[in-house]
Amino acid sequence: MTTEPTRLPDFPWDVLAPFGERAGRHPGGVVDLSVGTPVDPTPELVQAALRAAANAPGYPTAAGRPELREACARWLARSHGCVVAPGAILPAIGSKELVAALPRLLGVGPGDRVAIPRIAYPTYAVGVILAGAEPVPTDRPETVDGAALAWLNSPGNPTGEVLAPERMAEIVAWARETGAIVASDECYIELGWEASPRSLLHPEISGGSHDGVLAIHSLSKRSNLAGYRFGFVAGDPGIVATMLGIRKHSGMMVPAPVQAAAIAALDDDAHVLEQRERYVGRRRVLIEALAGAGFRIDRSEAGLYLWATRDEPCWDTVDWFADRGILVTPGDFYGEAGADHVRIALTATDEQVSTAAERLR
Repeated sequence: MTTEPTRLPDFPWDVLAPFGERAGRHPGGVVDLSVGTPVDPTPELVQAALRAAANAPGYPTAAGRPELREACARWLARSHGCVVAPGAILPAIGSKELVAALPRLLGVGPGDRVAIPRIAYPTYAVGVILAGAEPVPTDRPETVDGAALAWLNSPGNPTGEVLAPERMAEIVAWARETGAIVASDECYIELGWEASPRSLLHPEISGGSHDGVLAIHSLSKRSNLAGYRFGFVAGDPGIVATMLGIRKHSGMMVPAPVQAAAIAALDDDAHVLEQRERYVGRRRVLIEALAGAGFRIDRSEAGLYLWATRDEPCWDTVDWFADRGILVTPGDFYGEAGADHVRIALTATDEQVSTAAERLR
């Protein structure tokens, strides 16, 4: 018997490539505001920790060094008011692989339904499809009958929306009544501008228990560590233990030098504040320029993106930007509900942001 390969949607940025080529023909070159990849230097203290741990001849463990899990726990308590035992924390090779793999790690499969945000990072749906389950886009996961898993993303990508703690607590209560697991992708949690994001693990939301809840974190955005690939999941101790068992068998291990770098990043808050200030300045410049060009910014109270519209089809807007040598992301990459918006990233240098603003004027 033959099995048909899993059919996935086209990789979004491949579809956008022709617009990037056209924007690149602008006399001043392209200003790429489409992909949220950090452009500022990795902090020197993190680089030093990586170099110091470069002699690593042995295999790391899937669970990670105890010192790493302790650093994650310290950071969660210090920065977010969440008390999590180090044993309920599991490192990963970046948060994207966790998002894509989580449904399978949780045993979600054919016949299961998974609630994902109505406007959402595409990897939520991809992970569900890879597990053979059905993704259901909705802002009300409690309306999804028989949901095995519900994804939250606050601050959200692409919209920058921050869920109210009361709303998150309602979703947790529903999940516990129905047996669903709630997973919250919190990779932008330290980048709140007009709102204060709260972790799913906070006692006001979780009720002081982490039963049935998981939070996923990343150092890519807050520490410019995207090239190192480090993230972690924390929450329900039983679920984390099950995931660890599977990851041991799969050989999913964070490299030892990266673990050392992550400890250094987690234990230092100063570099995060410096990076926030860079984004504050870029955000201010782009908002002013976009307003002058007739755009409305919706939501965008946190995170690394501006969710912008002129109430026209998103591909018309992408085309308009490309004529000015600027590449942005069409909103329909994130679901049909985003079809009249574009996502504009703050992850460009100060010089590039200024150039983009001049072109918009």
